[in-house]
This record gives sequence, structure tokens and C-alpha cells, in this order.
Amino acid sequence: MSETIQNRVIAIIAEQAVLEPGDVSLDQTLEDLGIDSLGLVESIFAIEEAFDISVPFNANDPSESDFDISSVAAIIRAVEGLVADQAA
Repeated sequence: MSETIQNRVIAIIAEQAVLEPGDVSLDQTLEDLGIDSLGLVESIFAIEEAFDISVPFNANDPSESDFDISSVAAIIRAVEGLVADQAA
């Protein structure tokens, strides 16, 4: 299931960055992809909707959030964790 989560998260991030999913690599940051703070918030909303989860995210101070947005891979891991928590 995690590959499906990975692909869906990458697709959401790619859409926000106006890129093809194949142009998004796991080690890139949202800044690398040209996603600003508004794009980040829109990405979070899209992720919440796609996975029916609630992301613990503080848009005013992302560094204070438990949801790691430091890289594409970190976002995928965080989403996997939230999906697993919801399933439990």
C-alpha cells in the first residue's frame, strides 16, 4: 500500500508544482520544486482529502508541526504514518 501512497502524494505535489510526477524526486524539498507557502497549504488540503486524514499542521509555523515537510520522502512517511494510525 505504501507505494500507492507514495505515488498519490507525489502526484499531488507534482500538480502543485506544475510538474510531471516523474520530475519529482524523493530527496527534493517543496522549495526545490517551487512550491510556496500557499502551495504547501493547498498540498496539505489535497493530501487530507485524498487519504481522508487530518494533518496536524500549523500553517503559521510549519517548524512547530509534527508533520515533517522537509522533503518529499518525509511527507510520504508522515502520510503513511497518519494512514496507518487511522487504520488502527
